[in-house]
Amino acid sequence: MIRYPAYAKVNIFLKITGTRGEYHTITSRFMRVKSLFDTLWFESKSTPEFEIRGNFDCEVSSNTIYKAYKHLLASTHSERLSSFMETHAVCVEKKIPSFAGLGGGSSDAATFLRMCNEELELGLNIEELAEIGSNVGADVPFFVYGYESANVSGIGEIVKHFDEPLINFDVITPNIQISTPAVYHYYRENLYAPISTEEALRLESATSREILDSMDPKVANDLYLSALGCYSELEEKEGWFFSGSGSSFFRIKESN
Repeated sequence: MIRYPAYAKVNIFLKITGTRGEYHTITSRFMRVKSLFDTLWFESKSTPEFEIRGNFDCEVSSNTIYKAYKHLLASTHSERLSSFMETHAVCVEKKIPSFAGLGGGSSDAATFLRMCNEELELGLNIEELAEIGSNVGADVPFFVYGYESANVSGIGEIVKHFDEPLINFDVITPNIQISTPAVYHYYRENLYAPISTEEALRLESATSREILDSMDPKVANDLYLSALGCYSELEEKEGWFFSGSGSSFFRIKESN
C-alpha cells in the first residue's frame, strides 16, 4: 500500500481578531515542518470494526481519523468507502507529539481524507474535502490543501496560499499536554485584545522570515501568555517561538 506523509505545522504568528459565538476568530500563518511527519497507510484486516493501528492514547471513537471517516461517509454515502474500511485498517506511524500545537491530529485526519479520495476514487475536489475536514477540526482544512505556507483565518476554515520559501525549523516539545480550550478560555477571561483589520493585513502580507526576525515571541502568538498563565510548569525559552496553544517551541534551524 502507498504510504502518505502527514506533516506537522507551526504557527509563525497567531493573533486573535474577534469572536464568533463560543469560538475565537484568528489570523495566523501556518507553515509546514518538512522534517516532522506521521506516516499513514492501509493494511488488510479480518474484522469489520473500524480499526486504527498506531500508538494512540485515545479511544478510536475520539480519534480525529475516525471522526474524519464518519464525516466523509456522511457526505458521500459511499458503499465503496464503508466496504473498504471493513476490510482495511488505518495504520499510523506517529512522530508528531500530541497536545503540542503542531497539528498532528488534524494532519492525520486530513491525510486520511486525501488517501480515501485518491485510492477509492471518490471524486471529491479539494474544496469539498476541506469542507468535510472543517467539521473534524479547525486546522484540518490547511492540511487538506497541502500548502507549505498559508494564511489561515476565520476559525480555521479560510486558507489562502502564501508563496514563500519553506523554512527549516528546530522544534522542541516539553512533556506537557496542553488543553487548547483551556488556553483560549484563559485568553478570553484575562487577556482578550483582538488586533485591528489593518494589523491583520500587515501580518498576512509579511514573509515568515520577516516576522520571525522582527517580532517578539510573546507578541507573535496571542496564546503564549495564556499558556504560561494556565500551566505553571511551562517555561519560557529565550529566542524560541511558541506554536499554536503549545506546548511546542520552534526557531529557524541554523545552517550547518
